[in-house]
Amino acid sequence: MSVPGYRDMPGQQWDPRQPVDTREAEDFLDLFHRENPQRGDVRERLARVVDEIAETGTYTHTYAELVFGCRVAWRNASRCIGRLYWRSLVVRDLRKVGAPDEIFEELVRHLRLAGQRERNVIRPVISVFAQHVPGRASARLWNEQLIRYAGHREPDGLITGDPRNTQFTETLQQYGWRGKPDNPFDVLPLAIEGPGGDVNLYDLPEHAVWEVPIEHPTLRWFAELGLRWHAVPAIANMRLTIGGVDYPLAPFNGWYMGTEIGARNLADPDRYNLLPVIAERMGLDTSTERSLWRDGALLELNRAVLWSFDQAGARISDHHSESERFLAHIASEERAGREVPADWSWIVPPMSGSTTGVFHRYYHEADQRPAFYLDSEARDLGRRGRSPNTAEPSEAPPSCPFHEPTPPATPPEPRGWFGRLFHRP
Repeated sequence: MSVPGYRDMPGQQWDPRQPVDTREAEDFLDLFHRENPQRGDVRERLARVVDEIAETGTYTHTYAELVFGCRVAWRNASRCIGRLYWRSLVVRDLRKVGAPDEIFEELVRHLRLAGQRERNVIRPVISVFAQHVPGRASARLWNEQLIRYAGHREPDGLITGDPRNTQFTETLQQYGWRGKPDNPFDVLPLAIEGPGGDVNLYDLPEHAVWEVPIEHPTLRWFAELGLRWHAVPAIANMRLTIGGVDYPLAPFNGWYMGTEIGARNLADPDRYNLLPVIAERMGLDTSTERSLWRDGALLELNRAVLWSFDQAGARISDHHSESERFLAHIASEERAGREVPADWSWIVPPMSGSTTGVFHRYYHEADQRPAFYLDSEARDLGRRGRSPNTAEPSEAPPSCPFHEPTPPATPPEPRGWFGRLFHRP
């Protein structure tokens, strides 16, 4: 996803009871003033910050510091290939918004600002809500992204929709949500937990969810599959940390790279698993791996995604162009005297990797801050939510929501809605 990257905090766990580390505040303020020398003497600002931390356990960023911190957190994101655009991030200062109803209204506004269908515009946006105060609970969002599709489990065990979200769907159903079980692209509601632990579910209005029907430029039967995907990828469960201050609710978005949809979301065996369906419709030989039927189906699925987004006027990157832009970002940062942390396994695209320039390089990872972090509890909430009337996440094996499980050696038959459509007895 061409948005700020995501990772677990390396080497330590976040302790929400601890006051802000003055050394981290000093490092950030030094960086801010070094890259913005017109802001004056850092020593005067740091003295005020140290006094504020001593009195309250934290301190308040100026608007300029907040904007700079958000943009540098994107610049530091080692798993993001789209960092060339880090200066263009639109920062919405919503630190005074705290009521769940108001949070929901602002999240809808975020999606409308980020994806302007009437103008064919998708722009990178972050909405920063209240900062964490040591020892004090704050509102949080359970969803891992603002827009995700439900996974409805049927009595026979088949899944209609996205199997990735089945557990989360079932938790929300325990809170009273029903959704549309026959719809394989049923948008999940937002689950907002208030500071007191109360949970409110909110259905996103249609005007906030820009969806693109997936068709193909030459394979006319593709439209019969009824595929679609949302145009704005907005990560919602990452904790933003700037100069030691944590922002638990700071959803952000960029725009998609085509392979994220065509080579992962719609293709993975544990997601929509469409490659067998497409291969069958293409008449490919699926009896042997040596026919490379998966590769043929994968290519046409990715062509369909890119072509459909172009037809809809929705911004999307192809993996070859974005790879070249990332190399341009590296060159720009090196000229500025800055290192570029990167995770090879995330930067190299999930198809045709060796044909891109980013494949043939060595990268190093570094915990550079400001940064976005995925905490274990946020990860669990984004996959399962909480069981009603409990304070702990429901039981399930731990997994990372941003690294899909390794596909089985032999993919299962198409499941759920697609399986019934193309494999009727």
